[in-house]
Amino acid sequence: MISPAAHDALDTFLTHRAALGGASENTLDAYRRDIADYLAFMTLHKGAQQGLGPLTKIGVPDMRSWMASERGQGLSARSLARKLSAVKSFYRWLAEREGFDPTAVLSTRAPKFQAKLPRPLAEDAARAVIDTVEIQSRDDWVGARDTAVVTLLYGCGLRISEALGLTGADVPLPPSLRIVGKGGKERLVPVIDAAREAVDTYLRLCPMEITPEMEVFRGVRGGPLGARAVQKAMEQTRLQLGLPASATPHAMRHSFATHLLSAGGDLRAIQELLGHASLSTTQAYTQVDTARLMEVYNKAHPKA
Repeated sequence: MISPAAHDALDTFLTHRAALGGASENTLDAYRRDIADYLAFMTLHKGAQQGLGPLTKIGVPDMRSWMASERGQGLSARSLARKLSAVKSFYRWLAEREGFDPTAVLSTRAPKFQAKLPRPLAEDAARAVIDTVEIQSRDDWVGARDTAVVTLLYGCGLRISEALGLTGADVPLPPSLRIVGKGGKERLVPVIDAAREAVDTYLRLCPMEITPEMEVFRGVRGGPLGARAVQKAMEQTRLQLGLPASATPHAMRHSFATHLLSAGGDLRAIQELLGHASLSTTQAYTQVDTARLMEVYNKAHPKA
């Protein structure tokens, strides 16, 4: 459905993005899907399958038709905004390469949507999760494993993919871990004693030998532990504790940031610990009262 020329342009664009760095494989895959969907729509909409010519002549009505089609298929405003962002990135690159005016695409406004704010747990609830998650399994080593993972999320602020990506070469855990996060960005994360002890306990009980190249956390069948198993353990834990559905593994990372800021942590230091590119992302992760945020701001502001 998409012309060979459009296919080639998309492949070249993705190669260009990969060469620049800062984009993970998941991000590039999402770009490919989103832009390919857009190209397929415009091919049918413009009634032309050959060459890039029709794509360089996209107007405001064409963009409105595409967005209306996406919404008509049930796509949420948030997802459409993500797709539009990918299309705009592609058009900036394509316009520079082909020498046309991309204003109609670049000036298209993303649909408004209510951003979902993270919902961290209260401090006592976060501790209760760590104390309770280990009893969700009949096998001691599995309970110790889940406790270790959740402790890394809350105690070190790791993403679940980062915790599950630790290998035998990373244990026993050092005082600080070098974590490669989203977009290949590296950061140094201090390891608290509780996290180190939880991982050590798991390793003592684990019936499998963990070699340096293997992922540390293993599933019951011997393969690498998947995120779904941790999510299931959290679901069982929150039901037992009567916590809301927002008490997910990722909420433990939110809680790490919020509780650290509430205790007097520096917002920019927390940004580094979390591996956020933008300070605004860190602010969205931290739910503390306005007075506390103003206190942090006033102390940090150069004019204060």
